[in-house]
Amino acid sequence: MSVSASGYDLTPLSEADIEDKASALSAEERRVLLDHGTEHPFCGTLLDNKKTGVYHCRLCDLPLFSSDAKFDSGTGWPSFFQPFDPEHIRYIEDTSFGMVRTEIRCARCDSHQGHVFPDGPPPTGQRYCLNSVSLVFRETEHSA
Repeated sequence: MSVSASGYDLTPLSEADIEDKASALSAEERRVLLDHGTEHPFCGTLLDNKKTGVYHCRLCDLPLFSSDAKFDSGTGWPSFFQPFDPEHIRYIEDTSFGMVRTEIRCARCDSHQGHVFPDGPPPTGQRYCLNSVSLVFRETEHSA
């Protein structure tokens, strides 16, 4: 078993496990997560989310991004300057559409999440641009 520094199991899912989990996805979620699609800008349900919590992979529930690293990039997609845990993200060169970009995928299930660009804010200078349909938001409980 492979465990991240933050304590999460990163053991890759089998094809059968991925298909089992994917059976609950909508057609749009499958298109983005499994077929590396992109949702249209300014339409994602998590774009304007200002709540405190953690954004998890929709397919395997691995925590990927924290609300503490979210910012308004003006691009139309939820954007973050760093991942929840660097080990939870895989980076793949993407040369589709005549561009060279860096695709980001979930390290455990290999599902497409979005892309990362070197034009983000301090402290990292990175802009992780995510698809809302790739994520599930889990609000953090607040103590009174």
